[in-house]
Amino acid sequence: MEEVLEKKPTYNDTERYSIFNSEFMPHIDSMYNFAYRLTNDEDDANDLVQDTYLKAFRFINSFQKGTNAKAWLFRILKNSFINDYRKKSKEPAKVDYQEVETIYNSADEPQYNGTVDLRTEMVQDLIGDEVTRALNGLPVDFRTVIILCDIEGFTYEEMAKILDIPIGTVRSRLHRARNLLKEKLRSYATNMGYKELR
Repeated sequence: MEEVLEKKPTYNDTERYSIFNSEFMPHIDSMYNFAYRLTNDEDDANDLVQDTYLKAFRFINSFQKGTNAKAWLFRILKNSFINDYRKKSKEPAKVDYQEVETIYNSADEPQYNGTVDLRTEMVQDLIGDEVTRALNGLPVDFRTVIILCDIEGFTYEEMAKILDIPIGTVRSRLHRARNLLKEKLRSYATNMGYKELR
C-alpha cells in the first residue's frame, strides 16, 4: 500500500500577501481579545498578537488556502503563549528599579492613578467585573477552553485542533472549567438575586 503524502502549497509573494490580508487580518480583533484574556495585560496581548501574525506570515506555506484561518491563527497564538509562559516561569523575578526609585522619591506626593485604558474597560464592561475576575482566576487551561468555546464560539473539533488535545479532553476540561466558574460566581449570583435551579 502506498502512502499519499500531502504536499504543502507553495505561494508566490502576491499570493502570500493576498492570503494574509484576506484570510488572516479579518481575525485580528478576535486574536487580540483571546490574547488579552490569556495575558490580562494590554502590552503582552499586543506582543502576542504581533508574534502570532509574524509566525503566520513566516509559515504561510503550512496554511491550506480556504481552510479555517481563524482556528489556525488561534493555535499559533496559543502555542506562542504557552511557550512564553513556560520561558517566563523559569526566569527569576525582575525588579524595575526605576519604578522603585520613583515610588520611593514620591512618598510625600499624592498617589499617581495613571490614565484610563478605555479598551480594557470596554471589554470588562461587556461581561462584567465579577465574571472577568472569576474567569481570570481560573487556571490557564480552563480559562482557554471557556474563551474558545463560550466567547469565540469554536466547535469541539476546532478546539481539539487548536489545543492539540483529544475531543474527549476538550469536553471534560470545558465541563470542569464551567463548574469552577460556576463556583466562583455562586455568591455573586445570589447577591444579584438569582436562585440556583436544581
